[in-house]
Amino acid sequence: MKYYIADTHFGHENIIKLCGRPFADAEEMDRVIIENWNSVVNDNDDVYIVGDFSHKSEKPVTGYLKQLKGRKHLIAGNHDKIITADPEASSYFVSISQMEVVRDHGHTIFLCHYPVAEWPGYYDGFYHFFGHIHKTRNEACMFMEGLEKAYNVGADLLGFTPRTIDEIITRNR
Repeated sequence: MKYYIADTHFGHENIIKLCGRPFADAEEMDRVIIENWNSVVNDNDDVYIVGDFSHKSEKPVTGYLKQLKGRKHLIAGNHDKIITADPEASSYFVSISQMEVVRDHGHTIFLCHYPVAEWPGYYDGFYHFFGHIHKTRNEACMFMEGLEKAYNVGADLLGFTPRTIDEIITRNR
């Protein structure tokens, strides 16, 4: 099974206020995301983290990675330099890239942390999963919502739980 999620922002206290997340503090947010993750993901599942895994955490990023089930793939976001620059943290990932194209249940998905107006495979029916804009109601968000097959997979929009392609499509109908 393949799962997708972006913008978990483990350890980032200020993201709670910035995005209106329903948590008292980063410790509660981290605990809930880890519990949600491990309640759906098995060790043999692939999880595509579409950027911004952690940010400004007082805890080492490896502490979070050790607790999470699944084979992790990182599509690097603007806050993932701490992972890409650390060989130990990087070792927890099967792959790390800026963009990736994956096949899932007969669909092709272009993964990039940043929303792209016209992505590779756009004219061939490929999906585009992205993060970065959280659930902000700005021009970029509204523009992307108008594009067929472009889905924001930010944690805020997925109930702080990695989701399958079918769940993502259903949630965005």
